[in-house]
Amino acid sequence: MSYVFENALIIQSDRSVLLEVHSPRADAARNAVAPFAELIKSPEHIHTYQISPLSVWNARAAGMPVSEMIAALRSHAKYPMPEAVAQEIESLGSRYGLTVIERGDGHLLLKMADLPLAELLSRNQAVAKLLGDRSSDLVFQVNAANRGVLKQALLAAGYPAEDLAGYVEGDALAIELRAISQAGSSFNLRHYQTEAVAAFYQAGRAQGGSGVIVLPCGAGKTMVGLAAMTAVQSNTLVLTSSLTSVRQWRRELLDKTTLPEDAISEYSGESKQTAPVTLATYQILSYRSSRDGEFPHFKLFSARSWGLIIYDEVHLLPAPIFRITAELQARRRLGLTATLIREDGKEGDVFALIGPKRYDVPWRELEVQGFIAAAECREIRVPQAPERQMEYALADKRRQFRIAAENPRKYEVVQSLLQKEAGHRILIIGEYLDQLKQIAQRTGLPVVTGKTPQPERDRLYEQFRFGAITGLILSRVGNFALDLPDADVLIQVSGKYGSRQEEAQRLGRVLRPKIDGHSAHFYTLVSLRTCEEEFARHRQVFLAEQGYSYQIEIINDAVS
Repeated sequence: MSYVFENALIIQSDRSVLLEVHSPRADAARNAVAPFAELIKSPEHIHTYQISPLSVWNARAAGMPVSEMIAALRSHAKYPMPEAVAQEIESLGSRYGLTVIERGDGHLLLKMADLPLAELLSRNQAVAKLLGDRSSDLVFQVNAANRGVLKQALLAAGYPAEDLAGYVEGDALAIELRAISQAGSSFNLRHYQTEAVAAFYQAGRAQGGSGVIVLPCGAGKTMVGLAAMTAVQSNTLVLTSSLTSVRQWRRELLDKTTLPEDAISEYSGESKQTAPVTLATYQILSYRSSRDGEFPHFKLFSARSWGLIIYDEVHLLPAPIFRITAELQARRRLGLTATLIREDGKEGDVFALIGPKRYDVPWRELEVQGFIAAAECREIRVPQAPERQMEYALADKRRQFRIAAENPRKYEVVQSLLQKEAGHRILIIGEYLDQLKQIAQRTGLPVVTGKTPQPERDRLYEQFRFGAITGLILSRVGNFALDLPDADVLIQVSGKYGSRQEEAQRLGRVLRPKIDGHSAHFYTLVSLRTCEEEFARHRQVFLAEQGYSYQIEIINDAVS
């Protein structure tokens, strides 16, 4: 068996790929395999990638030939690649493009590669109901309204479609990035932001202009969105997770682009106006009328001739919005997220409806380059009082989790951490409102929940940003798209069962790079000898795979 000492990859027969981080050729190997292999784990010494059907189809959809994938593996392999791995990549890659969606005369066409495939898929229950008249042995007419759900069905059947039907260009929009922001500071796109936009837009190629950019929290995904808008130069609809995020997008657009105020509109419960750039929340779009069961705000998709739709936190995209496939699929689509993890396992829906992953970068890589803060993660295990431990033992499983999460002894630990981290900008975040209100009473810190009026939220966030208050208590509203760049300590008192996505998003609240270069601190409080320990282990999986380690501290049972 030949052996190439300098090479960094060990390719295994289960299609996992190990990258030796300290190899002199590690960077070249990483860049070679990242387009078609999913990064699964990236701890200190060995990073693990997995070649899956979805990862291969992502690469094919982004324009990468199968031959380049196999050549990349062979040229960077420390040991000879198992031939079965090359055969499997060839087999998976060849499936992409066996079905093609093209634009016909007033409708779409689905073209099959051969007659057996046409017969197979026309008898597939999920696919068949979306097909119209059969134009020929290999061609079916398709209602444009079914474009997205057909792609979902074909992906589930194992024959992902190559979508060549193109996009509606949308009304033109003149927009450029400023060299100096309105606030007076100069800025440039970071190298990875420029690379991400180039990978997304691909100079307007037929297969470019749609897809997902994956960047760590705090790495400037909004700037990628602004730069994508300048590439497309068309009316843009931005969908995001909260009204707070809508306001942040507006601030960034006014500060860093040449758009005037009247070119930007907010579509919300407070205002139903549209403009060349319109900002809206997923919540208002997925609102269903109790009277007729309809989604009254879906008309926003056809309110203007959008050339680009940006989906912020795209992994949260609610299922009802998938149904507006005619309007969604006809536009260029940009998804932005820190992680494509969905606890329901429907990452494939994002691929089918938004597009392939166009760009990704490991969290720790940006940390080393100073673009996000280093983070120290600590799990503190807190015992329960004997009588509460008995209550826990006698409760059903669902009740057990809440008993553990709301362990009163966590209050003393929170106060101890506040003393330890005095002088820092601290966020306390949790799942249960009663628990958060108790912490607020004991600490005197203000609390923000879903019921806090938007003007009050904005006021408290502004006070935190400018140092008038040094701590905030947040419910789940703090999980996403919260621009508090000076926060450097987060105390998590409870969470949503074992959500890896939530764990990553919460750490992201403190990952903006610090002026003094100091590390962020992320504390998770977990009740000892309860199911919360197991849920915590699951929550931490994604971050552990990104290379973060948790120190464990067990509080002495004598805590009062």
